[in-house]
Formats: sequence, structure tokens, C-alpha cells
Amino acid sequence: MEENKENKEIIEKEETAEDKAEIEDTAEDKDTAESKENRFDPKTIRLFLYIGVVVLLMIIVAVIYIISSRKKKDVPGETVISEVATESSEPSSKAEIVSEEASEGQSEQLSEEQVQEKKTEKTPYELHGALQVKGNQIVDANGDNFQICGVSTHGLGWFPQYVNQDSFISLRDDFGANTVRLAMYTAEGEGYCTGGNKENLKKLVTNGVDYATKAGMYAIIDWHILHDLDPNVYKDEAKKFFEEMSQKYAGQDNVLYEICNEPNGGTTWAQVKSYAEEVIPIIRANDPDAIIIVGTPTWSQDVDVAIKDPITAYDNIVYAVHFYADTHKDNIRNKVKAAEDAGYAVLISEFSICDASGNGNNNIEEANKWIDLLDRYGIGFVAWNLSNKAESSSLISSSCSKTSGWTYDELSQSGQWLVGVFNTHSDQGSGLVNGKTPVKGETPQVQDPATPQSGKELAAGQSGDLKVSIEESNSWKEGSDTCVQYGLKIENKGNAAASDWTIVIDLGTGVSVSQIWGGSAIASGNTVTITPASYNKSIAAGATLSDVGLIVKVGSKPDKVSITVK
Repeated sequence: MEENKENKEIIEKEETAEDKAEIEDTAEDKDTAESKENRFDPKTIRLFLYIGVVVLLMIIVAVIYIISSRKKKDVPGETVISEVATESSEPSSKAEIVSEEASEGQSEQLSEEQVQEKKTEKTPYELHGALQVKGNQIVDANGDNFQICGVSTHGLGWFPQYVNQDSFISLRDDFGANTVRLAMYTAEGEGYCTGGNKENLKKLVTNGVDYATKAGMYAIIDWHILHDLDPNVYKDEAKKFFEEMSQKYAGQDNVLYEICNEPNGGTTWAQVKSYAEEVIPIIRANDPDAIIIVGTPTWSQDVDVAIKDPITAYDNIVYAVHFYADTHKDNIRNKVKAAEDAGYAVLISEFSICDASGNGNNNIEEANKWIDLLDRYGIGFVAWNLSNKAESSSLISSSCSKTSGWTYDELSQSGQWLVGVFNTHSDQGSGLVNGKTPVKGETPQVQDPATPQSGKELAAGQSGDLKVSIEESNSWKEGSDTCVQYGLKIENKGNAAASDWTIVIDLGTGVSVSQIWGGSAIASGNTVTITPASYNKSIAAGATLSDVGLIVKVGSKPDKVSITVK
């Protein structure tokens, strides 16, 4: 009985253990099923997706904030530029021109509306890249019409102080320019081919190109013939110069070459074309794609003559036209129309709104007619000149000695007109015209503060058949000094050519020479001695030479001037 009882208890315990195990297994299966069900619950999946998207957006916002912070300037009003080359280093094989944000100082000058309307803060080169000629237009790397909005220096040897980095940045940001033209005279005064310091002049050119490159601008290297009349006179020098320049800037896409500024004095298109067809292949051997600007006869006005026998062996050729609005009107505009309608590209590589002397009245009405025409064809234009010389075409007031950072009121009338035009033409607009009324005026005006006195003959002298007279053109104050501009007229009244003339001007007070054109000058005490340039040494029988002049500095304006010639 005892044994049976024990066996029964054992059996009951085993059954109880089995039942418990079965219950536990059932519970585990239930938990597993519930776990699987929860793992694939759609609500859970949506929750995790939502969290992931939020985290991703937060990461993107953080990255954008970091990038924006790095672009901020440390100094208000200071533009930061990544240097491509320095004066002492060679530029890279490609124009590595980086973008720049508008300076905080400039942004403060603009209204909120203007800031919003500002098209871009990239540099001109970054926006447009390499230029080329397509049909009758200059186009950018995107194939879109590109209107050059440029400023030309005055003679580099006479106004070298404007060739600096800050100056070019002011032209870009304050004027709204996208191009700088570097005018290197070949014959005037101590020109490149007439006794000038070649290395110094070349250094001014290369510095200018490098400054323009750093600013993300285009640069035109201008072989500025004028009183040499025919570019063939110094053709060998031109070939050597452009060989050196095109080697130096081969592949640098922001450089253009202007090979003969203003052929004149009866020089024919056949002579210009012959010269061009010797110079162009030298440039092309080094720089196969750069735009080359070819001057045309009669001070680059007769483009209609050039297109009758065009240069066909080379691409990317542009024909130069120059105008001065108070002199050149519909007659020259019609020549531009003829060239463009015939399918040839034109560039106004030099112009101003005054008369052809670079001085006199500013004719704004005619200037605006020119801009209307250029807009119609998409033609670019380069304004003469970046200096404070006391003449109407100078963009800086003659009372302003600053070489960068000009205010609107420190510009001449032509300068104020120009920044108004650039403001509506260039990508970046002008930083100077905020709140300013566009320059208008049916009555042309003369630049202040110079006092024009053209035609006032001060003295005359004669030796043999040569007669010379001196006229005062302008005078103005420059600090404690007085600047006076004189023009000379030399007449040969004889029957034979006169050569190797010398003029002595006695001003009766201590004098220094600021500028001279049409010859060379030496100041000593109260006198200035002028000798001819190589191109005007000889004056034909019955001829008059009237392109010689100078600007002097004196303590006070001379009471009496005397002049002799021999």
C-alpha cells in the first residue's frame, strides 16, 4: 500500500511538471508572436521614418550654416580675394578666379530692396568664363551675349598710380565694371618705342593683368598707337611685345589683346590689315582662342571700310570702333550698324561723352543715343579714362587725389554718368548710385573744378620760318600747388620742311612738369625746354603742328609767360 501510494505521488508530480512546462511553452510562444507582431507594426515604422527625416534635415541645416559662416568677412567694408598670382609670381596656366561675397561695407550702402535685386555676388569671370566671338557678338562660356562694361586707364606711364589692386576692386564693386583696359602708349612722350622704360611699362601691364585676374575681371592689353599713325612704324616692337605677353598669359581666359589702338593720319585699311596679319599669328601660336581686337582707320572709326576686306584666316577677331559723343554722332553710328548687320563683331574699345579732344563739352544726349545702339546689338564699351587729369573725359574729379575707394561726389560728370550706365548693364551693378539721380542735361557741361580758358593766347615767338604760340587750356588747384595746362601751336611758314625744333617756355616762377604729350620736356628753374618726339621732328612746309602740350605745377599762376623757338 505504501509503495502504491508513493508511485501515485510520483506520477502526479510528473504530470504537474509536464503541465507547467506546457503552460510555460505556451506563454513563450505567445510572447514571441506578440513580439513579431509589434516589430512590424506600421505605426512603429512610421515613427522611425519621421525621426530619421528630422535628423537628416537638422544635419543639412547645420552644414549650410557652417558654410555660410565661413564666407563672412572679418572686417566690414573689406573685400577678401583669394590670390591667384602676386607681382613677383607667375600667374597660373588657367585663370583661377574665385568668387567673392559683396563686402559688408558695400551692402550697408544699399537699400534692402536693392540688395534683393542684386543679381549676383560672383565675379564677372566666374559668371561668364572664357569669351569668344560668335557671329556679330561676343559671347561667354554659356554661349550668351556678353556686353563688356570696361574702364580704360590713361597712359600707363603718365598715371601709373591707378594701377593697383584696390583701384580695380573699386572699379568692379563701386563702378560696376567687368573689364579693365591697360593703355600702353607706344610713341607719345617717353612711349614704349620712343625712349620709355620698357621694363617699367611692361611691369605696369603685367601688374594690371594680375590685379584684374585677382578681382575676377577681364583685362585688355592695349598697344596704344596714336601719333605713330601707322602701326607698321613699330611693327617689329609690337611683334616682340605680343610674343612675350601671349606666352605669359597663354591659356589665361580673361585676357584680350588690342593690337593697334587708333590708326590715323591717312593710314589705310590695307596697311592695318597687313600689320594685323603679321601680329595675329604670333599671338595665336601661344594663345589660340583669345579675342584679338583690331583697330580701324581714322582713329578707329572706319569699320565700314574694314569689313569690305575682312580678316578671314583667324577666328575670335573683333573690330574696334572709338567714339567721342560730342563729335561722333549718326555718321559713326551708321558705320557700326553696317558692320553688325553684315555679321561682324564690333567692340567700342574706347569712348567718352565729350568731344574728340578728350575735353570740352559733355554731350549726354548723344551719349545716350550711343548706349541705345550698343544695347540693340549687344556691343560692349570701354570708357576713357581712369585718371584725375583736368579734362572732361577723366572719370575722377581733378580735385580728387585718391586712387581707389572714390565716392560718387569725387567722380567727374562723365564718371557719374558712367556708373549710372554700368548700374543697369553689368551683373553686379554699381555700388555708388544708390539714391542718386541719373546724370542728365540737354546743355552739355564741362568738368569741374578746372577752369577752361581754351583759346587764350598767352605768348608767341618766331625764329626764321617757325612760329610758336602758347595757349592756356585749364588751371586748377592741387593742394598748395596750381596746375596749369598749356597747348602749343607750331607753324612752318617757309617753303621747306623744318626739323629738330626746340621750344623754351619761361614761366617766371619755379616750375615742374606733370605731363607732356607730343614731345619731351625738361624743367629747370623757371623754364621748360621741349623737344620733339620721333614722329613730329619734321614739320612740312606750310604745315602746323598742334598736338603738343603739357601740364605744369607752380606755386602760383604765372603773371607772364614768354616762349621762344629754334
